[in-house]
Amino acid sequence: MDIKRKPRKMLVLMLALIMTLTAAGCSSNGKNNETTANKGNSTNTAASAEPTATALSADEPGWKSDTSPITFDWYLNFAWFPNKWGVDPTSKYITKKTGVDINFIVPAGNENEKLNTLIASGKLPDFITLGWYEDAVKKMIEGDLVLPLNKLADEYDPYFFKVSDPDKLGWYTQEDGNVYGYPNASSSPADYKKYGDKYVSNQTFVVRKDMYEAIGSPDMRTPEGFLNALKLAKEKFPDINGQPIIPLGLHEFTATGNDSLEQYIQNFLAIPRQKDGKLYDRETDPEYVSWMKTLRQANQDGLLSKDIFIDKRPQMEEKIAQGRYFAMLYQRSDFAAQEGTLYQQDPNKIYIAVDGPANSKLDPPTLNGPAISGWTVTLISKDVKDKARAIKFLSYLNSEEGNKDLYLGEKGVSYDTIDGKDQFKPEVFDLMNKDRSAFDKQYGSSFTFWMLMNTNITDQWTPKSVEPFKQLEDWTRGKTQSISEFDQIDPLANSPEGIILTKIKELRSKTLPKLLMATSDAEFDKIWTEYINKQKDLGLEKLQAFQQVKYEENKKKLGM
Repeated sequence: MDIKRKPRKMLVLMLALIMTLTAAGCSSNGKNNETTANKGNSTNTAASAEPTATALSADEPGWKSDTSPITFDWYLNFAWFPNKWGVDPTSKYITKKTGVDINFIVPAGNENEKLNTLIASGKLPDFITLGWYEDAVKKMIEGDLVLPLNKLADEYDPYFFKVSDPDKLGWYTQEDGNVYGYPNASSSPADYKKYGDKYVSNQTFVVRKDMYEAIGSPDMRTPEGFLNALKLAKEKFPDINGQPIIPLGLHEFTATGNDSLEQYIQNFLAIPRQKDGKLYDRETDPEYVSWMKTLRQANQDGLLSKDIFIDKRPQMEEKIAQGRYFAMLYQRSDFAAQEGTLYQQDPNKIYIAVDGPANSKLDPPTLNGPAISGWTVTLISKDVKDKARAIKFLSYLNSEEGNKDLYLGEKGVSYDTIDGKDQFKPEVFDLMNKDRSAFDKQYGSSFTFWMLMNTNITDQWTPKSVEPFKQLEDWTRGKTQSISEFDQIDPLANSPEGIILTKIKELRSKTLPKLLMATSDAEFDKIWTEYINKQKDLGLEKLQAFQQVKYEENKKKLGM
């Protein structure tokens, strides 16, 4: 069954859209104390005055009517976010232009704990950005802690409707008829018709180029070819710089499962998400079970290192940088920084995407592309210090002008008109590819601040991708699909169905390693049967019925 663990998955999936042309990766900054990007002595001239409605044209950007200094507190529910507003030229340029300064508030540890504390207090910062998949979105709406964007726009800035996609507004319209959040990195079915041939996925099966070529570039689509390739690689390259080779790398095992062993491999096997209008329980598909047994065989043959069962992302990044993995079923953005480093050291030792596990018909994979839900949603608090300035600034960020400013930065600083096209200056693009962290601080463009990024708009300024990232990106073209109708079908965690979902995820996280470490197919079958029966006992049927209703509602919303 396709029960998604969205927080981790979506986060890294959408980050790929930012980093697809760069060598950068995103990483936690490991702070022990809560970090607030304080903005010094910025004053708030409009803080105490309730704004009055101004007659504005829907065709005229509302932010231009007031560019006096104001500072908004903006909560980002991502502990890894390392940047501060006002440090780089791009954010300074936007503040000078609009008058809006931003004080980012970022949790130091567990995001959910921090956000739940804020919600419990009943008072939120001016803006809030979090993953659309978070339960907190619903809590804030139902608790009347956030304002309807449509009503703010009606009263203070009708320009909001001009720069917002009606399909996305419709998607996020609640039962009360209001829209409380707007997404970033969102692509509707209509966008797919317009831009779909350019969309790429973050989901890849990669191999170390020099090792793969040294064993004859074998076909790894079949179970036999897959196991043989792992075996040949281990035999020919038992050690990497004095450390044992890791034949196969997977995403980390978490308390809810493993991305590589769920959606990733299911997508590579082109297992459908629905059949005849009914959601399909993907993990019961014979092709999936067969490949899980293949991985069990790999473990029995000594081709699965114990490292993959215990390593977290920092350990994996270190081992990728050492080139210790032969193959990985992994998302390319998560090793972008390491890939760039390897490329600088030796272009032959990079990871390249190849055709990986496939179904018995050898159908091409069906990989996740951008969806209408996007990655995050941004909301405006009921406690916002200036309603008019808030919705006007959100409209600006959401517009083509705002997206250009955040993507390219200030003209003459990070970009210029070169050969008749607005594009990054060569030295800027070079730094972006070599050291993303340094780039963020030195320039702050290319969506260092991604809260309202619209990748469909910014495609017109996007540079051509460079190696080694181009090959990984290009491999996914034509294999990418919209999964919009399957988004937002999971129940809230505290609902009866949500409790069932949580228990099933916990069961899966404990079962997946057992399946791979089974000593025989017979033991695998025993564990598998117990797992499927336990899901039923936990209430799988009730959960599936809930998801089916949501899926059908989504199709109606999308006009499918």
